[in-house]
Amino acid sequence: MAVFLYKAQNAQGNVFDGQIEAASKAEAESLLRRKRLVIQFVKKKPTEISFKIGTGIRAADISRFTRMFSVMCSAGLPMLQCLNILEEQTDNPALKSVIHKVSMSINGGSTLADALGQHPKVFDTLYVNMVAAGEAGGILEGILLRLADYQEASERLKRKVKKAMTYPAMVAIVAVFVVIAMLTFVVPTFAEMFDSIGGALPWPTQMVMNASNLLKDYAAFWILLVIAFIVAIRVVLKVPRLRYQFDYLMLKVPKLGDLQTKNAIARFGRTLGTLLNAGVSIIDALQVTAKTAGNMAVEAAILKVSTAIAGGKPIAEPMKETKIFPPMVVQMTGVGERTGNLGGMLLKVADFYDEEVEAAIDAVTSMIEPLIIVVLGGAVGFMLVAMYMPIFSMSDAVQG
Repeated sequence: MAVFLYKAQNAQGNVFDGQIEAASKAEAESLLRRKRLVIQFVKKKPTEISFKIGTGIRAADISRFTRMFSVMCSAGLPMLQCLNILEEQTDNPALKSVIHKVSMSINGGSTLADALGQHPKVFDTLYVNMVAAGEAGGILEGILLRLADYQEASERLKRKVKKAMTYPAMVAIVAVFVVIAMLTFVVPTFAEMFDSIGGALPWPTQMVMNASNLLKDYAAFWILLVIAFIVAIRVVLKVPRLRYQFDYLMLKVPKLGDLQTKNAIARFGRTLGTLLNAGVSIIDALQVTAKTAGNMAVEAAILKVSTAIAGGKPIAEPMKETKIFPPMVVQMTGVGERTGNLGGMLLKVADFYDEEVEAAIDAVTSMIEPLIIVVLGGAVGFMLVAMYMPIFSMSDAVQG
């Protein structure tokens, strides 16, 4: 899909600039005419060379924008005025540009959901679907408030996971650099001394020296090998079948799989519950929830549940058949469906599993930290003992 710039006049006589995605210029003109716009010109947007990574818009920026938007809508301000105020108030230039484009699209006759949908990297499917439901039901300010609550809860969970995993990750990185530094700078010093003395070296010493020589002599090769491995993993994981197998196996890894499962269930409950409370139909809500699962095995399970419900089954039955959802989640979901409070029950499940994720994080970190320390200590200790073994041997020979 290409992006086309246009200038048009709406039914109220207002002339404005905007942009639209379409496969061709003719399709772009057709889309604009459907919105009852008088086109002045349409041209393809020039290719921009940019080195920016990502959108430049943080999740916290979107959450703040959503909450402020909700407050202003509930105060009775017109939508375009709310967006203009938000555009002036935000300090993020990337978000400011997106808000301006959304305002232009709405001014051209688009709904808020359609205007937000033109920026999928900023406003995801969940966001757009909830806004569409809010506009259709006339409860946009309430939907925006729920969206802000959802985003803040999700962000808190992400921060907890990142914070807990930061220390083990840093220890692992330091461990790798320590081993590389010893092999690159410390071991060669001993090697020069042993070469000057001559004689046969113990096998541990020879093994460490060989590893040092391999690292120094083929440094460029090892760097390229690491880069090639990372690229290969990324390419392989883009193949749906292989990505599904990888995600499924990750759910079976001890401790780490438990953390991923609980995190996925917390996200499932919060996303689906929020959508259902917003008035989105359960089939559409499950389709959106599947896309935000973050794990292809969980996504496939949610889509199976959606298919089964479309066939007339209650939600608890296909959830149980997937073998992904724990019995407690299945039972609470079934109770929520029977009592007509499925959305509220799923949010309670999400709150419970948020706490379970914290416990799982503690279990994972308590396992990883000592493991890294043992591996690092063992590697460094082995190298030191290997380097001092010839010195001990010479000392024994002198004393003898």
